[in-house]
Amino acid sequence: MNHIRKATTADISRIAEILVFTKRMNYRPIFRNDKVSFGEIQVLPLAQEYLANPELLEPIWVYDDEFVKGVLHVEDGRVEELYVDSFFQNQGIGASLIDFAIQKCQANFLFVLEKNTGAIRFYERHGFVLTKERQLEPGTAEFIVKMERSTYR
Repeated sequence: MNHIRKATTADISRIAEILVFTKRMNYRPIFRNDKVSFGEIQVLPLAQEYLANPELLEPIWVYDDEFVKGVLHVEDGRVEELYVDSFFQNQGIGASLIDFAIQKCQANFLFVLEKNTGAIRFYERHGFVLTKERQLEPGTAEFIVKMERSTYR
């Protein structure tokens, strides 16, 4: 966990890059909406939003090992986002981030796309279990499901 620190404005470019590219890779096969994947979701506008509103960085942590390789967003016990640059996946970075979220941010629940089975398996390996709670992802026909830490059930 010694590579995890609070995000700063100096991290905005890498944060935006990681969020945009990993969302495209993970969600394009599910949503099949290139207008969103390549039109609405772009690095520069996201970076500009963070620059204009640096308070948005407050609940964001980064995994920084020479440079930012992963992003964690936790608010009120909920993991909002956890993404690792695809070039650095399967190196324990995601595990470090979720363990940090649990131990330091008291994260105990999250929502994940029902069709994102890789993410569900990842969270299950870290003590989260699927609940019966599911809802439509706003503006889509896809469902998100709630996962909770098993120790909180």
